[in-house]
Amino acid sequence: MKVMILAAGHGKRMLPLTASIPKPLLRAGNHRLIEWQIIKLASSGFRDVVINTHHLAEQIPAALGDGARYGVTIQYSAEHELLETAGGIINALPLLGAQAFAVVNGDVWTDYDYSRLHAVGAAMDKGHTLAHLVLVPNAEHHPQGDFYLANNGLVSDTGEPRLTFSGISVLHPRLFAGVSVQRLPLSPLLRQAMLQQQVTGEHFVGDWQDIGSPERLKALECRLLNT
Repeated sequence: MKVMILAAGHGKRMLPLTASIPKPLLRAGNHRLIEWQIIKLASSGFRDVVINTHHLAEQIPAALGDGARYGVTIQYSAEHELLETAGGIINALPLLGAQAFAVVNGDVWTDYDYSRLHAVGAAMDKGHTLAHLVLVPNAEHHPQGDFYLANNGLVSDTGEPRLTFSGISVLHPRLFAGVSVQRLPLSPLLRQAMLQQQVTGEHFVGDWQDIGSPERLKALECRLLNT
């Protein structure tokens, strides 16, 4: 199964650090944030990686190359204008193919077992599900959460308690059928699929961090250097 790493954003919450470097290339410990993701994905059996780029786009392929040093093959999907999550994925569909693929944010830190996603993708290719979301407990900076996970594994936009979407998912190209390349967030397409009971999820309670501020990056840096 292929995996797409989202890396196109401006990273405005990380200013001034991202004024001269894309957020996924910020370092934490011995590696850049996106390198941690690639290394963990490679160890979980992912070999084909697609990365979208926009902000200071030339720096990412210059830093990561073709992926050989990580044991993967990297292809890049350039966005001349920022397309947001769904738009960026649609733009990259020619590289992702016709089967289900994983999507992960390039700026999160987690010990989630990515190898679990292979079975999810295989089942999605055979069924009618369009998306599978990894949900995590709500953080202090996002107390309201995003979606509700029912006992039957279905995710919906209504219900309590709500959980936070981790930025880790498996999506099927059918989710984007009939939608052209445009600036488009992912949530409207997910909510439409939820109404048809085509979105499943899981609750992950391990280590997950959205490295969304210089303070969180510094905290992760200190933790990694002291372990």
